[in-house]
Amino acid sequence: MPRIIAVFVCGLLFGAGLAVSGMINPAKVLNFLDVAGTWDASLIFVMGAAVVVTAVGYRLVFGRDAPVYADTFSLPTANDVDVGLLAGAAVFGIGWGLGGLCPGPALAGLGSGTREIFVFLAAMIVGLIAGRLASNARAASRAH
Repeated sequence: MPRIIAVFVCGLLFGAGLAVSGMINPAKVLNFLDVAGTWDASLIFVMGAAVVVTAVGYRLVFGRDAPVYADTFSLPTANDVDVGLLAGAAVFGIGWGLGGLCPGPALAGLGSGTREIFVFLAAMIVGLIAGRLASNARAASRAH
């Protein structure tokens, strides 16, 4: 039960940070990305704060022998850049640039009830399903 509470509190804190920073507002994000037009540089401070918090967090966490609620650290081991990674990054970036949202802020923005958030999340779910189907098809073609 303490692990579930910790996960809930962390998610709540993360979502609140996204909401307070304006990351759940697609117009603010799109203005940040529009460096040649109506550029809004305020999200640089959000990114800078995120980098500092992450750097400090990594130092504190990896100074421990094990995570608080697990026996070992679970870190990714893949370090190769392949077509799937590049395609996924491109689709993510294009979606972020067109919609002004990425998954975290979209989920945090659900409470706003705006139509754009729900349309984005529906498109994201369709994209996740399509990506899974494409991945399965690639794996099946390699197996034959």
